[in-house]
Amino acid sequence: MNPAQTADKQYRRLLGHPPTGVWSAPGRVNLIGEHTDYNDGLVLPFALPHRIAVAASRREDGLLAVTTVGSDHNAQRAAPVAVADLEPGLVTGWAAFPAGVAWALRTAGVAEGGADLVISGDVPAGAGLSSSHALQCAVALALLGLAGITPDESASPTLAEIARWVQRSENDFVGAPTGLLDQTASLCCERSHALFLDVRSGEREQVPFDAGADGLEVLVVDTRAKHSLADSAYGERRRGCERAAGLLGVPALRDVPAEGLAEALAALPGDLRPLVRHVVTENARVLAVVDRLRAGDLVATGEHLTASHVSLRDDYRVSCVELDVAVEAALGSGALGARMTGGGFGGSAIALVPTDRSAAVREAVRTAFAGAGLTAPRLFTAAPSAGAHRDR
Repeated sequence: MNPAQTADKQYRRLLGHPPTGVWSAPGRVNLIGEHTDYNDGLVLPFALPHRIAVAASRREDGLLAVTTVGSDHNAQRAAPVAVADLEPGLVTGWAAFPAGVAWALRTAGVAEGGADLVISGDVPAGAGLSSSHALQCAVALALLGLAGITPDESASPTLAEIARWVQRSENDFVGAPTGLLDQTASLCCERSHALFLDVRSGEREQVPFDAGADGLEVLVVDTRAKHSLADSAYGERRRGCERAAGLLGVPALRDVPAEGLAEALAALPGDLRPLVRHVVTENARVLAVVDRLRAGDLVATGEHLTASHVSLRDDYRVSCVELDVAVEAALGSGALGARMTGGGFGGSAIALVPTDRSAAVREAVRTAFAGAGLTAPRLFTAAPSAGAHRDR
């Protein structure tokens, strides 16, 4: 039973009547382009087949009532709250994510009524695969749908507008300083494609990416590690990038050209140089991978994935033991390229693997984790999948 079917079934079980509709949104893997989004840069994510689904109906009393149902079918209910009363700080914990979306849509003047929401999904939580953004995007589509609003790229609200509303809900209501990568990926990705996104302009291109057709697969290694310093370190690096842009006199590090990198680094204090070097070279790697995908040369993308990991590990310093072990084991057993994906300090790594080497790479990763005394990782193949939509 997929998440949409589960959400529908659990809604009927818990509330005693069918929902008005069911909407879902996927988690994402970022093929390349890490920590570039909040620098107005370039990213290249694709959607996972794993999704968060929301079964929903309107309420006439103006309350938002949210229930999540886990894989064990146990329901966790948040205390109902009046949508009209929602303000940052009013709701905390997991319930802040759907409440924040309702707040953002209300303040945008597009959806103001109450709703019953029952949420179910299979995006691994804490794996750096954007389960929280999948949840928020699914909630946004559900609340908009209940208000009679369907996204339309020819009229407002567009998917890009919805992505910014979701970003605002997380930045200003939940209190997490995220960029736009995850929301846009969850809303806009298409099956068998990676999404080439210019974060500054919002320009999007669906780039064909079907690894299976070329005898390859994208192996995801969920390290099951989440380090407590991740949130504070993210903020520190973001502030460092903003400081560097200010010192260089540019709006964002996106504006530092690759050919001018050496000159830019020479003008900066030593602690900021590695951050700038990563962002500038990572944008260049995104362009290189997009060029290779357009040419149908998936094999050649591998070296850029590995170079991205080295930069994230050595310059941006957001890797960790688990991610490095995963990358090194995959490369040592036949992967064409491998890198951490997501914010870092835990979460997941990806590896581009020839299908005939898949079993060997998986075994090597498991063996390396066991040898290092680490928790056994979760491994699965990620096929580029559809973005958020209404399921029924």
